[in-house]
Amino acid sequence: MKAGAATSNITPPLGEYIVGGFKPFPAENVHDELHARCLVLDNGETKIAFVICDNLGITVDVFQAARDFIKAETDLPPENILMAATHTHSATRASSSKYHDFLARRIADCVRCAMENREPARIGWGGVDEPSEVFNRRWYTTNPDFCKNPFGGVDKVRMNPPRGNAALVKPAGPIDPEISFISVQSLDGRPLALLANYSLHYVGGVNKGEISADYFGIFSEKIGPLLGAKPEDPPFVGMLSNGTSGDINNINFQKPGKRMAAYEKMNQVAELVARRVADACQQVKYQAWVPLGAANAELTLKVRKPDAAMQAYFKKVMAQPEGAEQHHRYERNYAERVQRLLEGPDEITVILQALRIGDLTVAAIPFETFCEIGLELKEKAPFEDAFTIELANGYNGYLPTPEQHKLGGYETWMGTNRVQLDASDKIVAVILDLMQKLKSQP
Repeated sequence: MKAGAATSNITPPLGEYIVGGFKPFPAENVHDELHARCLVLDNGETKIAFVICDNLGITVDVFQAARDFIKAETDLPPENILMAATHTHSATRASSSKYHDFLARRIADCVRCAMENREPARIGWGGVDEPSEVFNRRWYTTNPDFCKNPFGGVDKVRMNPPRGNAALVKPAGPIDPEISFISVQSLDGRPLALLANYSLHYVGGVNKGEISADYFGIFSEKIGPLLGAKPEDPPFVGMLSNGTSGDINNINFQKPGKRMAAYEKMNQVAELVARRVADACQQVKYQAWVPLGAANAELTLKVRKPDAAMQAYFKKVMAQPEGAEQHHRYERNYAERVQRLLEGPDEITVILQALRIGDLTVAAIPFETFCEIGLELKEKAPFEDAFTIELANGYNGYLPTPEQHKLGGYETWMGTNRVQLDASDKIVAVILDLMQKLKSQP
């Protein structure tokens, strides 16, 4: 078995707009460079690869352009590559005219370099729980004013309620505390690469206008020295992917907030996660050869559309003067989002994927995926171990479960969520079928 890893600088030019909030603003400084990070595995029969990119969410056209380069320039099957964004909120829009082609080219270059860096290797994987940094951000409250929505109604739960408030009752969903990881070494034990996965949305706490890879990038730099990696040619590559964290963040809503310096909190989280993984790696059993596999499927989903009553409501909202009293501060934003859905396609087709590494399977979902979906896949996967990488092979908004849709809240709003309400059930069924196909291969 062989493995190779590489990084590629994907920092966008200054002036590109940083996204992640309702009002994008131009990038004015680079706090830390953004990267694509790739791990290629080759057992002599099958080649698979992971590419993790420091970005909020990368649309399928950018990934497809990168796959076209890879298909033309390597013998790595492009359908065997899992490409994903980390969901840092301090990066710029991947599909902008200045950045789109550069990003696709650099992703492909990263894969090419990882292919060139292949050497005889051994592989192991595992997981360790770290619940202290993950919190469900959707809460039941006793204050209906907290739960107003942009559609003129009141939800049952609130995303990111006021911290330490007496009206908070309980979280609306679970957390997944596990940090899953794949560790790759040379045959003599030299660390080559490590890919970790944690269901934590992002940490934030950056200076406005600064580009940063958030805690994903800091982890990637810290994990190598903790594993004993030395400066080598090629160098060790650390990688941290985002698990199913559509409803999970780093805020403990039961306690009042503590003011911290910029970048302080993300450094704390990255340091803790890296140390936990490094300690767990001491227990890993490595193998010099394992079965590898990849399975893909396309799933067509219906796009949500506003009914006549919603259209009439937003027509009234948009007719009001800018300073008029509002039911919700983002009602005009959602009037525009809902209108785009109304005028857009009736269906979208998404790419779903599962990769196999021995008795481990990794699912890929192109949405900001609710935690309980990842937990369900871990429970039902026909392998001994499993985890999910979200925002993989595309970006299509949030993916709540049907039960969470009934509760309302930001992640379920039409325009934040774009597809039919039972989409998560359909996606889980397809991914489990892909996993079973991989399990059934000789």
